[in-house]
Amino acid sequence: MKKILIPFFIGISLLACSSSDDNNTNNNPYLVTPAVNLNLSLNLPEYNSLKFPNNSVVITNQGIKGIVVYSINETLYSAFEISDPNHSPSSCSRMLVETPIATCQCSDENKYNIITGEHTSQDNSKYPMLRYNAIREGDVIRVFN
Repeated sequence: MKKILIPFFIGISLLACSSSDDNNTNNNPYLVTPAVNLNLSLNLPEYNSLKFPNNSVVITNQGIKGIVVYSINETLYSAFEISDPNHSPSSCSRMLVETPIATCQCSDENKYNIITGEHTSQDNSKYPMLRYNAIREGDVIRVFN
């Protein structure tokens, strides 16, 4: 009986798995997902503002065009790519961040909420910002994918 049950449960377990289970899947045809693994020390002056809610920091040398990290509260953070997700990367697609809005510098001036990553219009055909994981561990914020 064990010889039948073990393969049966293994088979069911494999069928239950799906490639869509990965929350970091990027279905956006404009952006690739770059490898990101940052440690931001809140003890450094350039990241100290993230200790306080409603502040953001832009890191320009990571991601595609840069990453914005936003402090929702003392323990919860959001992190997004600042290349407009509705354009292929170009000279104008790097967004300008004026907390809590990121604005594309291309002619359409797409606007996104950096807390949720959503486009500010009700247009469901627009891709949201590319999200990165952001976790606070002590006085360090880890940003990764």
